[in-house]
Amino acid sequence: MSNSTQLEFALWVLFAMALGAVVGLQREFRGHEAGIRTAGLVCGGAAVFGRLSELYGGDGRIAASVVQGIGFLGAGLILHREHGLRGVTTAATIWVVAGLGLVVSLELWLTALVLTAAYVAFLELAPVSGWIYSRGSGRRHIDARESAEDDG
Repeated sequence: MSNSTQLEFALWVLFAMALGAVVGLQREFRGHEAGIRTAGLVCGGAAVFGRLSELYGGDGRIAASVVQGIGFLGAGLILHREHGLRGVTTAATIWVVAGLGLVVSLELWLTALVLTAAYVAFLELAPVSGWIYSRGSGRRHIDARESAEDDG
């Protein structure tokens, strides 16, 4: 591999790391796991494996292994707690930044930029999701009390 090809490879990986770090910045800013370093490294690592798959495998088997490996990593991030599950969004974030790294490995820079913006915007919907959950959750509690009062 020529020096210019190696340099181009490295620049694509750095681009992937930067995009992953942007998603991680949102997570870190909101105080969640999988912040800047984690998201940047996962995205960059996926870009390396995706690019190697393209250059040397040609059939996508290495890239497919990234999906499986990240799924395993994500499963380890999900914890069962007393009041439900924790870490599901963190696991999903790791999964999508790995996918983002694979998009970068295909040199689809515009798609990668648009997806990064979409991921960050989607993660910022957490307050909306919380509001909807509290409305629905609160309504279920009211319905249960009304039902108990009707029975008694």
